[in-house]
Amino acid sequence: PGYPNGNFVGPTLLSGVTTDMDCYKEEIFGPVLVVLQARDMDEAIALINANPYANGTAIFTTSGAAARKFQHDIDGGMVGVNVPIPVPLPFFSFTGNKDSFQGENYFYGKAGVNFFTRTKTVTTAWKD
Repeated sequence: PGYPNGNFVGPTLLSGVTTDMDCYKEEIFGPVLVVLQARDMDEAIALINANPYANGTAIFTTSGAAARKFQHDIDGGMVGVNVPIPVPLPFFSFTGNKDSFQGENYFYGKAGVNFFTRTKTVTTAWKD
């Protein structure tokens, strides 16, 4: 109501977010980054895995061990390592998990045929 042409906002950063806030509990699509703080890697992974949505997440690190732990322990469809938005190119599947997936088919890639298979796409970038 009140927005006949849609409701559009510019890029938005929400910091100081806690798990009881709507912006953490709801899946937001758009130029929005929700930032939570964690004491360590294990707490960060637990925060991500506790969320009912599992579309994508990213880690920025120079540690291969931290990147490997993160990509293997995260229950998410798309994981970025040193990549801010882990959306794959069309020859990879769009791999949202948990409540981030609706319907019977993904919209491109092999997962459109294998919709009973739970996949994870990891995109990485390492620069010197």
